Amino acid sequence: MDAKITLSFDREVISSAKKFADANHISLSRLTEYLYRQITSSNYKSFEDFPISDWVNMVSEGRAEYKRRNRKSTKEEYFQARKK
Repeated sequence: MDAKITLSFDREVISSAKKFADANHISLSRLTEYLYRQITSSNYKSFEDFPISDWVNMVSEGRAEYKRRNRKSTKEEYFQARKK
């Protein structure tokens, strides 16, 4: 059962999160739910214990870049490497 909550975030964070969610074909609500589920699914004692805390910090500060590759380019790259 879904429940509604109200959260406040920096406008730039919201803008970046919306773009990320759109690019990954997921709603901002489901993205937020997914992140909370990941955080709460283990017994982390602090944010620093979370395995991707450094990456999350970089994303929140706008420094991280995630490049998504499609299967075709990965396959072509593999076969090119095998020819050498």
